[in-house]
Amino acid sequence: MRVEGMAQPSDAELQRQVITLAKRTEERAWPADAPSIVLTQALRDLGAGFSAFFASRSGKRKGAAVGEPKFRSRKDRRQSIRFTRDGFRLRDNRTLYLAKIGEIAVRRSRRLPSQPSSVTVIKDSAGRYFASFVVETDADEDARRFVEPPGVVGIDLGLSVFATLSDGTVIDNPKLLRRAERRLRKAQQAVSRKQKGSNNRAEAVRRPAVVHAKIAASRSDFHHKLSTAIIRDNQAVIVEDLAVNGLARSMLAKSVRDAGWGRFLLMLEYKAERYGRVLVRIDRFFPSSQMCAECGHVDEPKPLDVRVWVCTACGARLDRDYNAARNIESEGMRILVAAGRAETRNACGAWGRPGFVPAPRREAGTHRGAGASRLAQQEAPALGLERTSKISWPHDGRA
Repeated sequence: MRVEGMAQPSDAELQRQVITLAKRTEERAWPADAPSIVLTQALRDLGAGFSAFFASRSGKRKGAAVGEPKFRSRKDRRQSIRFTRDGFRLRDNRTLYLAKIGEIAVRRSRRLPSQPSSVTVIKDSAGRYFASFVVETDADEDARRFVEPPGVVGIDLGLSVFATLSDGTVIDNPKLLRRAERRLRKAQQAVSRKQKGSNNRAEAVRRPAVVHAKIAASRSDFHHKLSTAIIRDNQAVIVEDLAVNGLARSMLAKSVRDAGWGRFLLMLEYKAERYGRVLVRIDRFFPSSQMCAECGHVDEPKPLDVRVWVCTACGARLDRDYNAARNIESEGMRILVAAGRAETRNACGAWGRPGFVPAPRREAGTHRGAGASRLAQQEAPALGLERTSKISWPHDGRA
């Protein structure tokens, strides 16, 4: 459907063109076999897509430009359908009833806290099926899950190491995609050797998708455990408001995508809001890697291979990532103090406990000084760094 030069269609017009008239054609008669609830939800998504497109074209919608909605193929690797409350039932015998489909055996990962209002059934590229429920949770009960710790931490994200915290903790980067490259290469070579259109090729195409699915699941598990540990142990978390999308178009694109900084920062954001913590994003142009955390002197920019440097003003020997994490913490606390959300340092030199600050939803990313070299890792103990992880991670060479 081309929408150039036309006004935003109404819901009734979308219903007529996309469903009513489409069902009368031979090539699009198959929606008649689908549940009506699924078609209604698809129309709602289509209407939201048109609203976003016209709002973006008129300038009412902020952010990047949004293109016009497009039809999805029945042969897409990833497919999903959504049922509202009248279209599904979650049985006590561990089955899920779906309209026009019947009962399906399910394995639950956890008990639902309340009655679900909708369910989305997803088929991923690896051929696996998932049921995702929308439920309501008690905000007060979530806030009581974790006690209120007095800690404040600044986080400097990197590539050689995933993150360096201002308390000296260094979180290793699992580099899941890099570790699985050999298996991916062999699986993709097998696809190229199969005849197009054959069943063998269809099975071979699924194998790289399975490897990618395992990588994504392992990365998500790593991000969830680390973000939960940071939110649990600190009342205020300070990060940089950085352009991940910009770095993903640079020569570091593969490593940036493998680290998944954007998804990790989003997890910190929603978990901070859920558990009553403070999340502060400092300006991406703040010179955290050039400023000395001891005396505050701003030195000249340094290339990425310089991991340890000496301040020209006070002579302090500084690890690049640890120094940046300390500067990030100090800048974040300065912002909180200026906003009246935190106290100044007390007589013991510690910050007062800040109040709750909602985390702004903006683009995440990192600065150009990411990673740590072998030299910095060797000198870490002398610089006060603790090369430990707050989460347990299996370093067994598998994704």
